[in-house]
Amino acid sequence: MPYFIYRISPQRNLNYVDDFAEYNFARDAARRMRQQQNEEDIDTVKIVFAKDRNEAEDLLRIRRERQPSEDD
Repeated sequence: MPYFIYRISPQRNLNYVDDFAEYNFARDAARRMRQQQNEEDIDTVKIVFAKDRNEAEDLLRIRRERQPSEDD
């Protein structure tokens, strides 16, 4: 299963960027994208592991509750 990279706007719009067979390549690409963002670029760059783009987008659309940490 590949690793998909998406840009997510504050309005929760998903923009597919690329996919990679190996996590290290996906991680490096996502890091480069985050470093190249300027202050006006408020999109979030995310990596998701999924069997295809449809599953990746479904996973990214799920709103998850914040998990309490030991400090809470």
